[in-house]
Amino acid sequence: MEKLSRGNLLSLEDYAAQRATIRAGIIAHKKARRVALGAHAILIFEDFRTMQYQVQEMLRAERIFEAAGIDEEIAAYNPLIPDGSNWKATLQIEYEDVDARREALARLIGVEHRVWTKIGAEPRIFAIANEDLPRSNDDKTAAVHFLRFELTPQMVAAAKRGAPIAMGIDHRALHCGIDALPEASRASLVTDLD
Repeated sequence: MEKLSRGNLLSLEDYAAQRATIRAGIIAHKKARRVALGAHAILIFEDFRTMQYQVQEMLRAERIFEAAGIDEEIAAYNPLIPDGSNWKATLQIEYEDVDARREALARLIGVEHRVWTKIGAEPRIFAIANEDLPRSNDDKTAAVHFLRFELTPQMVAAAKRGAPIAMGIDHRALHCGIDALPEASRASLVTDLD
């Protein structure tokens, strides 16, 4: 899979001129890559395009235009681009009420290790979570986790053949999921696979 480089990015001036069009395109692109597993758990699948947008936005917000700063942002976001045999996603635990969120995060310690996917008849696999740093402690978990679903060659082949893709969470305090992704989501995720 392609990774970001300075050649894939627009200058701050060019990005500013095209930002509205780029933003509209990325909103449409992300729609198929957003999977609600339940009322409070959402997976957002990252790819080259979402990370390119994220880097452009960071460069814009921080007014970074020097090569070293650009390279730093690229190095931070490239690991979130799938490698051809996996999916990379952000898990968000969402509660509008602050107190309800605090209580839920205390109950959901370890939830990031209980997120799974199943492709067709292949066995269910659990995501690898937070490879950069831990986001749970003895008192609570974080509201955001970074996940990698490392797929077997058989799972990749099944997904490419059109097998249904199921996803969910199997945690003592949260059981939720979806039996089959909508076709737009399934097709978008398959493009991440070599």
